[in-house]
Amino acid sequence: MLPILYSYRRCPYAMRARLAIYIAKIAVEIREISLRDKPAQMLQVSFKGTVPVLVLPNGVVIEQSLDIMMWALQQMDPHDWLNADLNKAHALITENDTYFKQALDCYKYPERYQQASQAYYRQQGEVFLQQLENLLNQHIYLLKDTASLADMAIFPFVRQFAAVDSAWFEYSNYPKLQIWLNTLMHSDLFERVMKKQPTYFA
Repeated sequence: MLPILYSYRRCPYAMRARLAIYIAKIAVEIREISLRDKPAQMLQVSFKGTVPVLVLPNGVVIEQSLDIMMWALQQMDPHDWLNADLNKAHALITENDTYFKQALDCYKYPERYQQASQAYYRQQGEVFLQQLENLLNQHIYLLKDTASLADMAIFPFVRQFAAVDSAWFEYSNYPKLQIWLNTLMHSDLFERVMKKQPTYFA
């Protein structure tokens, strides 16, 4: 019996969970959900109702994407994603998941957040982008010259931010960040975890 991963292809949290599971070479049953018709089985094991959710064969449920990443990489870490300053990695990921994610949501959906302009929300997000650019001026990736947990946990969110206005991002003053994002987006790993899956309705 395989672990079951409830996922949604375009969700950045689900993306990073799939990235870690794939790189760790762990076979799982991926159940691609519909956000409008979430499977009752998923809601029974996880009341939060958001993806990713990993259900292990022994019944243990892992509900947080970063916990799923750590679970997978602690079993096998062939590319040394955990071989980095994990305190720095977790600090960056926390900033991504709080401050930057909030700015991203406001920037992506300005019609929902009309307290300020879309340009204002983009500027808020750029505080984090500049921090990443500064790190990439020191290494090829965020914490070292090879990818780490920080890169793989953060880049799906930067990808979303860049896609809101791709022309703006292409001409923005983040040359190292552009290269970093392009490299990760066009990697064989990312292309594999982004393959479409049939929607699970049971």
